[in-house]
Amino acid sequence: MRSSVSTLIEFTSRGTRGIAFMTISIGCLFTMDRILCPTFCMATVRLDQISRRFGKTTAIADITLDIPDGEFWVLVGPSGCGKSTILRMIAGLEEISSGDLYIGDRRVNDIPARQRDVAMVFQNYALYPHMSVAENLAFGLKMRGMEGGQIQGRVQAVAEMLDIAHLLDRKPRQLSGGQQQRVALGRAIARSPQVFLLDEPLSNLDAQLRDETRAELKQLHSRVGITTLYVTHDQVEAMTLADQIVVLDQGRIQQIGDPRTIYTQPANRMVATFVGSPPMNILPVVYTGSGFQLGSQVLPEDIGAKLQPNQRVELGIRPEHIQVGPEGDLAVQVTLVEPLGREILLRAVVADTLDVFLNLQVPIAQEVKVGDRLGLRFDPEQICLFDPGCGDRLYP
Repeated sequence: MRSSVSTLIEFTSRGTRGIAFMTISIGCLFTMDRILCPTFCMATVRLDQISRRFGKTTAIADITLDIPDGEFWVLVGPSGCGKSTILRMIAGLEEISSGDLYIGDRRVNDIPARQRDVAMVFQNYALYPHMSVAENLAFGLKMRGMEGGQIQGRVQAVAEMLDIAHLLDRKPRQLSGGQQQRVALGRAIARSPQVFLLDEPLSNLDAQLRDETRAELKQLHSRVGITTLYVTHDQVEAMTLADQIVVLDQGRIQQIGDPRTIYTQPANRMVATFVGSPPMNILPVVYTGSGFQLGSQVLPEDIGAKLQPNQRVELGIRPEHIQVGPEGDLAVQVTLVEPLGREILLRAVVADTLDVFLNLQVPIAQEVKVGDRLGLRFDPEQICLFDPGCGDRLYP
């Protein structure tokens, strides 16, 4: 079983050099259309009440997703939330405890991984060390019975797309980490699968290479057009890559939406604080009937929320929606200053409290130091209110 899966489930690596793509020329794009994906082999992916249990522990609970063909969906959440388990169940590497999984119109719960027509890219290399780059790219195609001439054309097209054509005669030990990753990714792409699964392929790259690779991955998907599910714990990757984001926590879906909706209309406190860097500020306040009391201070209530006097809520506001100046509606004291080049991040504690902190952003030209007292004004159109118990959004 292991050898048969390895021929059809493709892997990439957790290297230090990362994946690097070259922009596809028009000629190469036509070659890809004709040789690699002549019929644009895409498929919808549907999960219907999928669960995964290990003994008495439920790792995944009632996951329902309907991913249209050709779209790029990102599963994001903290470590241990179950996102990789979902990917492995789709690939056929993890048993489904209950629910139904469909790729296209076919229910695949009981279909082995080698027959699901998916390609998966993990964090690790899985190149055959005794084979050349060309042989690694061609291996899965040979196992599927493709003719030699077709294999050669497809290998060449993939190699040119990923800028590894000059490496086709080399062995994996002669490649850098980034080159090995490109070969592993190319082996997956060469199969022209119905579904492409990527499990944190950028997690160990340096910051600059990660930024470059994100952009190239998005361009690559727009050209190849394969239905793609991408797993990451990095919310920046999720925001920049996804057509739709699925936010997970503790094995359950918290919210599904496009990046803008996820960011501006978080379904609950977990989504609000996980998505965004720095995250949304969450302040424990009491509605007085005319404002929000925080410690000894009262913020004006300009949003028209339907609340009861003395009702406790959590007020959410993102750092970029806070006006910072010498005076304002809320007094704070700066406890940390982090210059980032184009802006300065501040950490401040609300005056007359010991444990209520906010993240703030100010222009790089603004002079701020630890100990300064500042005044804040919140944009009322950007305020969210959350239930302090369950965390669900109450407003807007």
